[in-house]
Amino acid sequence: MSAAHRIAACAALAFGLAPAAGEAQQEPINVVMALPTATLTFSSSMIAEAAGYYAREGIKVTQPVLTGVASINAVIAGSADFTISTGPVFLRANAQGQHLIALANLIDKPLVEMVLRKDVYDRLQISDAMTLAERAKRLKGLTIAIQGVGTIIHAWERYVAVQGGLDPENDVRIAPMDPPPMLAAIATKSVDGFTTSLPFTTQAAMSGSAVMFASAARGDAPELLPFAYGLVITKPETCAASRAKCLGVVRALAAATQLIRDKPPEALDYVRARFNVIDPPLLEAAWRVVSQSHAKDLRVGERILENSDKINLAARLLDPKDKLATYDGLFTDEYLR
Repeated sequence: MSAAHRIAACAALAFGLAPAAGEAQQEPINVVMALPTATLTFSSSMIAEAAGYYAREGIKVTQPVLTGVASINAVIAGSADFTISTGPVFLRANAQGQHLIALANLIDKPLVEMVLRKDVYDRLQISDAMTLAERAKRLKGLTIAIQGVGTIIHAWERYVAVQGGLDPENDVRIAPMDPPPMLAAIATKSVDGFTTSLPFTTQAAMSGSAVMFASAARGDAPELLPFAYGLVITKPETCAASRAKCLGVVRALAAATQLIRDKPPEALDYVRARFNVIDPPLLEAAWRVVSQSHAKDLRVGERILENSDKINLAARLLDPKDKLATYDGLFTDEYLR
């Protein structure tokens, strides 16, 4: 056989052994990550998508916003694979017999705040020198907008009221609504204040229309630290059926969380598009608080779950008799190794 024939035969063999176009590239694993709302709390998942961390792990993630506890209910129902939620919501679901498991904790401080209208704050003669309990007494008779009944936002409003010796059921009225309408409700004086997460509380305070009243994000509840504020939650059978799915999601979120911790300005660039109606200086002010609240150690442990139950019990969203006797089997660090 001539040299030319040998080359042609090798080329034909190589071509015959090569996979068809597109065959070598594995199809990405489809994942549904339900998010309770669109605030900076969920920056890790936004960045994991925008920076390509999900794609790098071979997963294609859709992120529907299902307000409040609807997101965790979607996981329970099987219409979503994962959600990012808080310890109090997670523990109440498990206490009600819905077996969920936490794979990581992205944020270890509660990023919840309450603001009051400036005129209400002044009328009640509130000052920064007052303790949280002293301030909280003045909530009696007020109407506070909250984002989602049963959420950590609702829990914080009730927790603050209880600190002032108030009955959270009867002494403070609530008005459930999404964050953007809260700002309008402050302007029209249809509510006395609102409770939600950053950057919306930051926006109200920096605009001068409201004053910060109670901020867990800035340290008004040190007894709750460290806290389970960014739990990556799924059902155990999800990981049993597809270890790659759970591993990919946790790895991508861990990479995004590390970027937030180590390079906050670079991380912020990825989320600006989601908050492009907010003035850059305001967004940057909120981001300073949010980025510092992301966890260095993403492992879930008993202490952060115990602190989550503290707010459940104090806010009277969980009856003491229903509190879980043990947290065994509710968390794993297998996908963080």
